[in-house]
Amino acid sequence: MIRASVTAVCLALLLSCSCWAKPNGSKNKKPKQVVPAIECDVRAGKINLPEFIVKCPAHCKETKQQVYGTSVFASISSICNAAIHSGVITNSGGKVIVRKMAGQNSYKGSNSFGVRSLSLSKWRESFVVSVGKPKKGVIYPSTLDYVPSRPTYVKTSQKDKSHAVTTALPTTAAPEPTTMIPEPTTTATTTPAPTTTTTTTTPPPPPTTAKSRAAVHKVRDAGLRRPEAGSAIRRQPSSPVGPAFNRVQPAPPERTPTMSQSNPAFPRRDWAPPSFPRPDWFPGARRPADVSYAVPDSGYTWSETDTPESSARDHRPDISEFERWFYNFGPYLPRSPDSDGSRKAALDTTHTRVEPVDAWKPDANLYESGFSVREQEPVPRAPEPVSQGDPNCKVDLVFLMDGSWSIGKRRFKIQKDFLAEVAQTINVGVAGPMMGIIQYGDDPVTEISLKSHSTSRDVKSSIDKIVQKGGLSNVGKALSYINKQYFSDANGNRGGAPNVAVVLVDGWPTDKVEEASRLARESGINIFFVTIEGPDDNEKHQLVEANFVDKAVCRTNGFYSLPVSSWFGLRKAVQPLVKRVCDTDKLMCSKTCLNANDIAFVIDGSSSVGTGNFRTVLQFVANVTREFEISDTDTRVGAVQYTYEQRLEFNFGQYNNKAELLNAIKRINYWSGGTSTGAAITYTAEQLFSKSKPNKRKIMIVITDGRSYDDVRAPSLAIHRQGVITYSIGIAWAAQDELEYIATDPDKEHSFFVDEFDNLFKFVPKIINNICQEFNSQPRN
Repeated sequence: MIRASVTAVCLALLLSCSCWAKPNGSKNKKPKQVVPAIECDVRAGKINLPEFIVKCPAHCKETKQQVYGTSVFASISSICNAAIHSGVITNSGGKVIVRKMAGQNSYKGSNSFGVRSLSLSKWRESFVVSVGKPKKGVIYPSTLDYVPSRPTYVKTSQKDKSHAVTTALPTTAAPEPTTMIPEPTTTATTTPAPTTTTTTTTPPPPPTTAKSRAAVHKVRDAGLRRPEAGSAIRRQPSSPVGPAFNRVQPAPPERTPTMSQSNPAFPRRDWAPPSFPRPDWFPGARRPADVSYAVPDSGYTWSETDTPESSARDHRPDISEFERWFYNFGPYLPRSPDSDGSRKAALDTTHTRVEPVDAWKPDANLYESGFSVREQEPVPRAPEPVSQGDPNCKVDLVFLMDGSWSIGKRRFKIQKDFLAEVAQTINVGVAGPMMGIIQYGDDPVTEISLKSHSTSRDVKSSIDKIVQKGGLSNVGKALSYINKQYFSDANGNRGGAPNVAVVLVDGWPTDKVEEASRLARESGINIFFVTIEGPDDNEKHQLVEANFVDKAVCRTNGFYSLPVSSWFGLRKAVQPLVKRVCDTDKLMCSKTCLNANDIAFVIDGSSSVGTGNFRTVLQFVANVTREFEISDTDTRVGAVQYTYEQRLEFNFGQYNNKAELLNAIKRINYWSGGTSTGAAITYTAEQLFSKSKPNKRKIMIVITDGRSYDDVRAPSLAIHRQGVITYSIGIAWAAQDELEYIATDPDKEHSFFVDEFDNLFKFVPKIINNICQEFNSQPRN
């Protein structure tokens, strides 16, 4: 019998253990990743997490939320549009993993997947985006911690105020209990009405919810006193001279006068004390709404009694002169607006009750003995909006100011005033124009770099501090300096903005400017000349270089030169000059041989090429492409592969990032087949150059290794008439006559032949040089 019972007990224990180890007989499931959704305008800097996952909605591209940078973005960028720009998601939305990084000094702008990112010189925080597929075992936060835009304060509603100050009371005249009810110690507790110390026929008052931070502002149970009996704990009566604080003691149940018995000249008045204007620093009675601002008390707590407020002082004819003085000019005088903020006054105890918490020391300083003294919190001010600049004038602008001795101190001051007014007019900002200054004399010196200041006010302040250097007027040396050193990424050149240089010269330069200007123009710098008091006919024989303005400016059509007859008329040139430098469509020198082309590669994919040689051809295409500035607004590249048939590998503008474009070239698959070069040229004209932009130079590079099965003359003549500059590159068995038909005249500069595929790389620099020489030889009028 005993053995059977023991066996049953063991079996029950075994079953309970197995059920506890595997509830419901199933394995524990892994926690599921919850992905919080965000809007299109949420920026990475607004989320206070180092790494997180979010879900973007659809159609964020249409919102045109700004993005700064490429691959690595500034934290003021829209998360969703940055993800679309990087190709992580499409315009239909999706999940994105965001990882924060340190700030950078240069964010490059680009156009990718239909989203245009802007350049930014510097920002304090960066982030990168990746596909929203967490790694195995990684769980990201399911909620996002947003950074508050301004300080937040805990505020209580009017309803809470009334609950904290007044409480429903029993209406019977039962004597008050003397036993103190313990204070609540939590921020949200209910105090039940006392039932053991009073005898009453009325129902108990409803429970009162204590306000938050009860340790700061303690509210006693109002059920311990009658509303007409005043405070449950009585103070020592105050004297007319000023309030005095003695040790508190329980009040008797009967009603007693508030004035001192030893001073019968002032009988008790039954009206409520008038309300007086109180100074900002007065530390007396606090309203319950002040709870969230108060500092923790260490001795006494203060709360208002339930006294009605009067809007004006009560002049009563039946009181004595001393009482009238006491009410009007008593413990707290009205404070004048211009009074000293550090003035102290005695604490008012007329409208407050004091409850003992700790032992009170009579000789202690009131401001150090535990009173909850609250000084008025300053109202948080919203930061002044910082201008991002005029987006219609996005240029990198540098002024070359004349610091030679010939100009004199007075004219140098006029020149500084002119530059300050220009800075104010163009509205400097990271999304608009950035402005720098170089002072030249014997040698150029950078006074303000492009990345020094991002507001017009800061630029004006720096201009005021510039000191004249002296020397000659070596403008040519200054132009060489801006070409080689000033317009660099280290100095804040943004790349996506046109480079503009405005030369201010008193009279004429003391060195030659032609060669330095030519190199600057070929680098994409738009040069303007403002000549003040230029040479007249009698002074032209003194010039180092005749017609120096026409030799220096970007174009000789008068748009880039601005003569001023007198220094005192220089101010009138501000508006015309700003209008010209901000007209980016007319800044012709911004277009260089490397950023103003539509280039189409026509690649032979016939069977005679072979797989290995085809990869060599693709490497040649990539090497040529790498030399150009690739973006939607700069050079664009397309590719066609042909055999008997033709195939469009990618169109102009399909890849607007150089890295993406080079990867697309590597991914082209070898086709294999016959050789119909003439049909491929016609196909390229229809599929690519028909969609070319009007302000782009059209360039076609044909690569073939044999004679074409069809005619190439008629298609070549047709594409030449469309203004397409054609280069032909023949390999091994290519026909020389066909290469000359295909190439643009002169044939020797546009047609090339190599014996082996491995020698293709030798023609890369020659092709680039020919393209740039033709571009730079265009007329400048």
